[in-house]
Amino acid sequence: MVDDVNGAVRSPPVRMVVGISGASGAIYGARVLDALNDLGVESHLVVTRAALLTLSQETDLSADALTAKASVVHKLADVGATIASGSFRTLGMIVAPCSVKTMSEIATGVTSSLLTRAADVTLKERRPLVLMVRETPLHLGHLRTMTALAEMGAVIAPPLPALYAKPASIMEMVDQSVGRALDLFGLDWAAVRRWDGLKA
Repeated sequence: MVDDVNGAVRSPPVRMVVGISGASGAIYGARVLDALNDLGVESHLVVTRAALLTLSQETDLSADALTAKASVVHKLADVGATIASGSFRTLGMIVAPCSVKTMSEIATGVTSSLLTRAADVTLKERRPLVLMVRETPLHLGHLRTMTALAEMGAVIAPPLPALYAKPASIMEMVDQSVGRALDLFGLDWAAVRRWDGLKA
């Protein structure tokens, strides 16, 4: 879509904020960055220290290899970064994976890092905020927090396996979850296997 303001034609920026928090599943954030690269979407990455620890335990990716996937990398404590302001236009933000701590900070609006500040900005600007929450089982406090976030406009999208796609590997399950989350931003990643109806 194009805006015509006083005769000036501007194209909306095709960029997305990506947060990676310390929950299990750092690979989801890494694959979001890969997908955005495939789709030609500029990615603005912010990663927590706990996420880098999880990354080292769960994958063969180094911190440098992860950040090299992003177009722009922001420091966690840099509250003066572009993504801390609503005037910096984006398609929205995805937190993949999203820890309960991160989810809870976003829900209260008491943000202690750039990641949660950027998420708060996304909500106040009425842009899509997708939280790939990684926790189970969920107690009542978790569920109430998710309800509050949904009421505020966030989308809670836990990365659950889509078995109808008949994944042959963990990576295929990861990619399906990532692709379906990106669907929520109107982005169509080729790795997604679409449901095409029951077969006789």
